[in-house]
Amino acid sequence: MPYWSGRATRAALHVALLGAATTGFAASVEAHPHVWATVRSEVVFGPRTEITGIRHAWTFDEFYSAMAVQGLDTNGDGTYAKDELEPLAKVNVESLKDFDYFTYVRREGDDTFLPLKGPEDYWVEYDGTALTLHFTLPLEAPLSPSSKSVTVDVYDPSFFVAFGFAETDPVKIAGSAPGCAAKVVAADPEAAEDAKALTESFFSQLGPDSNYGSQFAQTVTVTCGAE
Repeated sequence: MPYWSGRATRAALHVALLGAATTGFAASVEAHPHVWATVRSEVVFGPRTEITGIRHAWTFDEFYSAMAVQGLDTNGDGTYAKDELEPLAKVNVESLKDFDYFTYVRREGDDTFLPLKGPEDYWVEYDGTALTLHFTLPLEAPLSPSSKSVTVDVYDPSFFVAFGFAETDPVKIAGSAPGCAAKVVAADPEAAEDAKALTESFFSQLGPDSNYGSQFAQTVTVTCGAE
């Protein structure tokens, strides 16, 4: 299972979202996590009732969003047009490639994650308060969940970024999928409480085999037919 240190995650996300060096931001916060993202996802089905991809919308916290859009209003009109945000979207998805886009798909009972293709239809919007990244991740091969459920996790192994599904409409089925449903299974609330007592030194010493952030993941479970 892939792992990235908090430092590597911080560097990639700051390059992706800020387009600048990582200095300054880390000093403004004191403990993990440093960035919060609200997740809304769609499980995309093709015409043969097979899962073909995952479509994400990640909305970042206000503080981080404000830093990310600094300098992007190139015409100075006080708004952020799609063409002004396009370079941000591009560098965002390109940088997150090294982290598998923090998205992990697997079939029930399997230990390995299914391979994903590069993102499609990626774009960024800013409503004046929060920045939202939209993108679709196709599966390398369509997957039928008819006999076994399929799970989708969204998390940062280093817990530098705290991903959490939205309270309303967190996950939907998109496409032709009669008899299929998707639901979110909450993470262990005690794990989040325990993390509050940990210091930055704990996170900085996590080894290459650590996957600490997985315990905070909310799992999307997709089922089709009776089980």
